[in-house]
Amino acid sequence: MLSALILVPLISAIIVGLWPGTVAPIIIRRVTLAIACGLFLWSLVVGSQFNPQDINQQFSEFIPWIDSLGLTYHLGVDGLSLPLLVLNSLLTCLAISSSETSISRPRFYYTLVLLLNAGVAGAFLAQDLLLFFLFYELELIPLYLLIAIWGGQRRGYAATKFLIYTAISGILILAAFFGLVWLSHSPSFAYEPLLGNTLPLATQLLLLAAIVVGFGIKIPLVPFHTWLPDAHVEASTPISVLLAGILLKLGTYGLLRFGLGLFPQAWAYAAPWLATWAVISVLYGSFNAIAQTDMKKMVAFSSIGHMGYVLLAAAAATPLALLGAVLQMLSHGLISALLFLLVGVVYKKTGTRDIEILRGLLNPERGLPVVGSLMIVGVMASAGIPGMVGFISEFLVFRGSLPVFPTQTLLSMIGTGLTSVYFLLLVNRAFFGRLSEKVTYLPPVQWSDRAPAIVLAILIVILGLQPAWMVHWTESTTTAMLTNYPAVAQVSAISGH
Repeated sequence: MLSALILVPLISAIIVGLWPGTVAPIIIRRVTLAIACGLFLWSLVVGSQFNPQDINQQFSEFIPWIDSLGLTYHLGVDGLSLPLLVLNSLLTCLAISSSETSISRPRFYYTLVLLLNAGVAGAFLAQDLLLFFLFYELELIPLYLLIAIWGGQRRGYAATKFLIYTAISGILILAAFFGLVWLSHSPSFAYEPLLGNTLPLATQLLLLAAIVVGFGIKIPLVPFHTWLPDAHVEASTPISVLLAGILLKLGTYGLLRFGLGLFPQAWAYAAPWLATWAVISVLYGSFNAIAQTDMKKMVAFSSIGHMGYVLLAAAAATPLALLGAVLQMLSHGLISALLFLLVGVVYKKTGTRDIEILRGLLNPERGLPVVGSLMIVGVMASAGIPGMVGFISEFLVFRGSLPVFPTQTLLSMIGTGLTSVYFLLLVNRAFFGRLSEKVTYLPPVQWSDRAPAIVLAILIVILGLQPAWMVHWTESTTTAMLTNYPAVAQVSAISGH
């Protein structure tokens, strides 16, 4: 059942890439979109058969692979990985549907998108540390090529910078995995046997440092963030959707699964420092977003700030905070994907993303009224307005973190106010007022440009009104993750009530 989410896109990518003869680009696009939609439906089937009350890995698949390396093909899914798995399939569908029909080298492009989907799905499903690393590295190559070939004018620089940073991330993570297995005298890289490691605290802290920095680059956290704005600005709109919506979540997922999960004692010791680091990322990302005039760069810096909330919740490590961390990953995936889609439509129709040039795009006759309305929905959700999915996730993060780290939580809450500031600047300058003379008589927005954004906007509102649909998948798992966690944070939380 789970292997299908990996093997189908892998085999499909090979078929699409190696199919003999000439195939019309529109046919390739339709076939790839059908495959992606099938994967999304299959992920929903997995979700429908998932037992939220079972805290163990479900639908497990185990095949011995390379005994000499201790590598096994072991897959499983729980409440932490399942929502991200569904999000990966959904955003792949929307990214393909928002891709240009006249894109150059379509066969190669869609092959890379399918490989990217397979790599991310494999990373979320892997229950073997080395298997996770292989999938973690697999997604690197397609994304690098997607930026380097179909990106903007400085695509080579942005793609190379992304490659270097992510390669360093992989080296650190692999070193930590090897160190853990070697020092624990484990015969394999299987995840579950390593949960009960009894390494000295100093050793755990050293390994945890490599884990945190490795995944911190991927999230990204300050000061390892500089690759992200460049990658977003140069990447095409569909690739920005995948990058912000799901690929950054590999970093936060890795922190929870392999940082908190494998080193609970060291995590508790380092938690105050991690919470402070989260505050720095939140405020730095927010203030930089305010300073931007490029809409896409503004959204990119907002991602840095909002990913800091996940680190804050993980540092607090209370049941409510961890639940909020997972919901924050989901909500940010939906909201950032919506914002990048809309910025892409604005750029496609006006030829610019500069809010100093754009003005009056909500004009009902000659502007982009539907795009502007959807943009308002997106920025409201990102700012945590009640009734939107962003509100419930941030509320859980702050409520769960406040009793443990009150100062860091209150400082992070300033980031929510700053989000309102920079997105109000964006909406006020670009969408209100008289339509700028430099961007008059805009071409109409086609239904294919609107549909992916409308789907995301509907989900943002529905899940904001019915957050229980997300919570029931995850709550038991995030609570069980704290079984071996020192009682410091939980006792602090209780005393705060």
